[in-house]
Amino acid sequence: MSRVTLAQWQMLAAVVDHGGFARAAEAIHKSPSTLNHAVHKLQEQLGVRVLEPAGRQVRLTEAGAMLLRRARQLIESAEALEEVAGSLATGLEAEVVLAVDQVFPPDALARTLSIFSAAYPHVRVQLHETVLNGGIEMLYDGSADLVVSGLAAQGFLGEPLATVRFVAVAHPDHPLHQLKRSLDLRDLVQYRQLVVRDSALRQSMDAGWLKAEQRWTLSHLETSIDMLERGLGFAWLPETRIQQSLVTGRLQPLPIVAGGIREIPVQLIHRDRDRAGPATRLLAEALVKEAQDPSGGGQFDVIE
Repeated sequence: MSRVTLAQWQMLAAVVDHGGFARAAEAIHKSPSTLNHAVHKLQEQLGVRVLEPAGRQVRLTEAGAMLLRRARQLIESAEALEEVAGSLATGLEAEVVLAVDQVFPPDALARTLSIFSAAYPHVRVQLHETVLNGGIEMLYDGSADLVVSGLAAQGFLGEPLATVRFVAVAHPDHPLHQLKRSLDLRDLVQYRQLVVRDSALRQSMDAGWLKAEQRWTLSHLETSIDMLERGLGFAWLPETRIQQSLVTGRLQPLPIVAGGIREIPVQLIHRDRDRAGPATRLLAEALVKEAQDPSGGGQFDVIE
């Protein structure tokens, strides 16, 4: 059994984080002598000096820095364990934060939230409609409980939901349609392409841009659809978002030789499946069910 307690590691971390015993004592509501004793005892038990004087303050030794890095993993694991226990004890979370890429079929999302509302009418939902890296960034920040994205997240496992088809489209009167022939990249780059801005704040990316000389960058798919229907450019858009525009003829697929249709696999990612409360779990289950329900009217392929 370990001789050093978790509390000792927590007190050492507090001393380092707050720059000394006095400030740490005030922050965690312990006396400076209690912290001093705990750290002194820790060094005795380990046989390693972890702190050294630095003027009126203290700093980690090289060995102390290495040990504390590992100790923080223990502290975080213990805190996570307590959160899991707390969730089990209270039974229900007050709020669920859901980040959904705008490519996800809106009908499936609406049906999902309808199911959730019926089951947990008093649980708040924060819905973030993201683009590209936006949802993944929220996942890394720990600010979203569930993320629906067409991108993989390093260090997380995703559950396949569906494959969304993107179609290259433009208004019937757009010059590209007036060429009356099959199109290739040389044709496309001469005209304005509409792309939707990555909603990530730190690491944004361009997906699908053909390096066209003219480019408009928008923030939402609905704005892009409106611009397309006004004949102001061409774009690749999720088929689920433009189904009505295709039926009415306000938009038409471009006759591109290759690449006119793209398929993007969309997945559901949990921030921490073990810590998820009953409301988060039900929301995840509803997302999977509705994404795979062809009766909902969405035109997308289910991943088996």
